[in-house]
Amino acid sequence: MADFMIVLTTTDTQDSARSLSRSAVEKGLAASGQVSGPIETTYRHLGEVSEGTEWQVTFRTTGDRREALEEHLVAEHPYDSPEVIAFGIDAGRAEYLEWITRATR
Repeated sequence: MADFMIVLTTTDTQDSARSLSRSAVEKGLAASGQVSGPIETTYRHLGEVSEGTEWQVTFRTTGDRREALEEHLVAEHPYDSPEVIAFGIDAGRAEYLEWITRATR
């Protein structure tokens, strides 16, 4: 697992996205959460293609906090089966990566 991670989720309202972002940062599970949107989404659900509007939250965290962040997002998320995906950060400024570590401790 990477030492530093980007974790993404989407939700149906800006307020929900803000709440997920704030609660994760307050609990020290992420150093930051950025809310983007609205974004237009096309998806397949229950055998049908649908469209909708969502808000995306992008978190920065450490590899050892990723699982706890995912558990928090699933528990607090308004969707029954939310998207929670993670990508390793391959490179970054040392000072920035050190900040992620400090902010999640």
